[in-house]
Amino acid sequence: MSTHTTRLTLSLYEWMLDNSLREDELLKQLREETAELSEANMQVAPEQGQLLAMLVQISKAKKVIEVGVFTGYSSICMARALPDRGKLTACDISEEWTSVARRYWEKAGITKKINLILSPASMSLVQLLEKGGEGKYDLIFLDADKENYDFYYEHCLQLCKSGGIIIIDNMFWDGRVADPCVEDQIVRALRSLANKLKADMRIHFTMVPVGDGMGLILKK
Repeated sequence: MSTHTTRLTLSLYEWMLDNSLREDELLKQLREETAELSEANMQVAPEQGQLLAMLVQISKAKKVIEVGVFTGYSSICMARALPDRGKLTACDISEEWTSVARRYWEKAGITKKINLILSPASMSLVQLLEKGGEGKYDLIFLDADKENYDFYYEHCLQLCKSGGIIIIDNMFWDGRVADPCVEDQIVRALRSLANKLKADMRIHFTMVPVGDGMGLILKK
């Protein structure tokens, strides 16, 4: 037993993946292709993708939003977990990155489940609300530019149904949020959001040390 989270050493991390990760060849190929990009650090960890899929299944989600697609690893994990008529609204600004995602969505046979919106997330979320999306979504995964997380969160909270789930990635920012010597814009934004979420009585909230830290929110 332990009174705190066990420190995840490299050997323990590898043991965890060896004994829990069910990553198929397509996802492995996508992860390896993405690793060749200069922005490869934007990729979710494979265990995060598996957790997202499980959260979709646990929540019995039918309508999902992803804010920040990159090359589509997390999209595939969530879309596969959706029922046949489930829909994932994928929001991103990059034609280059999402062209990789679309190629793998096609290989995975999930294109019909995904609606890709190429525009700034601030516009996409507002437009979804204007089109009557308030309270209509079961699960939302937020993994976009961190400086605007607070804006995205407020709009995602409106879009999410009561009892729905919001997942926010990169809450740890490689540990920088806990370093008092670091005061850049992203770190300040993440610290402010964490404080806000802890005090926000509209939600139930916790953080889990998976990947780069994930905030898990259940809307009341």
